[in-house]
Amino acid sequence: MYQGLIKCAHKEVDLNATLYLCPGLLLVTGEALDAGVHSHHALQVVWPVGVCELALAGVVETAPVVLAAGVEHRLTMSQGLVMLVEPQSDWGERLAEYLDGQDVRQLVGLPDLVSVLDDEEDLVAVLRSLANALEWSAWEGAGQSSGAPADGRIARLLERLDGCFRDQCVKPDHWRASEVAAWLNLSESWFLHLFREQMGIAWRPYLLWRRLLCAVNSMSGGRSATEAAHEAGFSDSAHLSRTFSKSFGLSIRQALAIFR
Repeated sequence: MYQGLIKCAHKEVDLNATLYLCPGLLLVTGEALDAGVHSHHALQVVWPVGVCELALAGVVETAPVVLAAGVEHRLTMSQGLVMLVEPQSDWGERLAEYLDGQDVRQLVGLPDLVSVLDDEEDLVAVLRSLANALEWSAWEGAGQSSGAPADGRIARLLERLDGCFRDQCVKPDHWRASEVAAWLNLSESWFLHLFREQMGIAWRPYLLWRRLLCAVNSMSGGRSATEAAHEAGFSDSAHLSRTFSKSFGLSIRQALAIFR
């Protein structure tokens, strides 16, 4: 969320599947990107190749779309791209502006995804194509970073959380609200109020979201589901799988197939 996108981890899975992961952004391309009914903290971009059905509240979309955060949906896609973006990031703010209060809105003017992914700098090419479709002329390219919270204490906290993406993960049992508040020289109640004010989400669900990204990072690095669960602070792989299913519509087995 607070790094330039050129610093994202890049994991080639096979000829048709790629994972990019950095603070604030998770992007997956591949085949059979199917997810059961779920909702999550992030905004979502769905950019299909071929057959696609994104179902929400009686509506079925088959074209490229932007989906608002917190909207329950189901996705069946034979091949394509899914991008999850934290609402507080620059990309999240731009996508929310594009949605203009709608739950879902089609993206028009996107080129063929396969031709875009043939580019040597495919992440840059994908984001440039999305920026053009969103008419975001201010996007500056691969070095575009995400905006930090106005309060420096919350910015410092998020920078510390980002250590997971640099293989410096601090186990989640160190992230109790009382301990974080003490580290920031705040009372627990004021920390919880300030975090929600700055981030638009309570501390506990946000921390769960970041733990899930930590697990994705672990699995993409070759760790087992059990190892990823332990590293991200889940009691076991079954606990991680249940949380994955609720947040992403995927079982841990499906996640391992996509993220490795």
